Amino acid sequence: MDITTVPSRTELVDRAAELASTLREHAEEGERLRRLPDATVKALTDSGLLRMRVPVRHGGYESDMRTVAEVLARLARGDGSTAWTAAVWLISSWMVGLFPDGVREEVFADPDVRISGILSPSAMAVPADGGYVLNGRWTFNTGAQQSSWNVNAAVLATPDGGHEPIMTLIPMGDLTVVDDWHTSGMRGSGSITTIAENVFLPKERVMPMVPVIHGQHPRQQDAAAPMWRSPFMPIACTTVGSVAVGLAQGARDAFFDRLPGRKITYTGYDNQSEAPLTHLQVSDAVVRIDEAEFHDHRSADLIDRKAAAGEPWSLEERARVRLDLGAVCQRAKEAVDVLATASGGSSVYTGVPIQRIVRDVHTLSLHAIMHPNTNFELYGRILCGLEPNTQYI
Repeated sequence: MDITTVPSRTELVDRAAELASTLREHAEEGERLRRLPDATVKALTDSGLLRMRVPVRHGGYESDMRTVAEVLARLARGDGSTAWTAAVWLISSWMVGLFPDGVREEVFADPDVRISGILSPSAMAVPADGGYVLNGRWTFNTGAQQSSWNVNAAVLATPDGGHEPIMTLIPMGDLTVVDDWHTSGMRGSGSITTIAENVFLPKERVMPMVPVIHGQHPRQQDAAAPMWRSPFMPIACTTVGSVAVGLAQGARDAFFDRLPGRKITYTGYDNQSEAPLTHLQVSDAVVRIDEAEFHDHRSADLIDRKAAAGEPWSLEERARVRLDLGAVCQRAKEAVDVLATASGGSSVYTGVPIQRIVRDVHTLSLHAIMHPNTNFELYGRILCGLEPNTQYI
């Protein structure tokens, strides 16, 4: 057992800030490979940041939600694909923390272990002697090729002919990888398809999904640990929303890096920074970035406050985190669009970072759990006294 000194929030955010330049340097290579470069994975692992959602008793940090949010935003300022992959690895590590002691000891024998995960139950499990047999496929399986384990959702056939959603924990070696990640954005995330063909799962590597989503976990870990006192969806939403915040901040960085000496072609402005239009554009973008950060931090602080106090979550509070996520994605995308418009025709070259940021933030905003319209509708239903039309809340 590796009991590790837990770094402070400042220390972890500083590590992420130092790492951002390395991530930016390897971002184009990640796009060509359609997965994270080995140098990026090594730098991320060596930084210890993947330990933020690993139990302390297994060498992790059990970092609070606000720390995770700020770290991921800093990483996304360097490369969105890396930050997104790290977010998935962190969420999946949190999920493994809910499995029985023996499972956690096996998985976290290496506290830097990488665990990918999928929430869509697109596979079927049937009971077998001592466990279950799993068949199915999962698309958008981020970082799977560079992971040792996969936490995947599936549907369990029950004796009464019904079905129950479950979470499964599978060694990556038991899955077939389909190299199909050919996309316009988030290219470096390696979000390929994986297939399970008659994969046997011992019963201790399966647990019900609905209690986890609703925050009614069995709490097999230390009951005093705040990290597992919140429902899954607020944690997952805040985690991935931080990537969108960082992308917008990265667009701001990229724009101002190129601003000195740039002219506005076919106008009298030999220096773009002197144009009133530019002043309006950058102010508009910064306001939207600040708004995105506000919504992400609001949900992170709510998670941390309620976890520290051991308070239950209301339906409206859980839905509001989905609202915050929608607002984060909407404002981040708007800010990036403003800055991309102000960047001119020369910004379309692949060596100019803002064109990658545009594609990445657009791709994120289409994610089923991040789409602004979906999240706004859900919160609006709750405000109007209707029941939610999803269990992912």
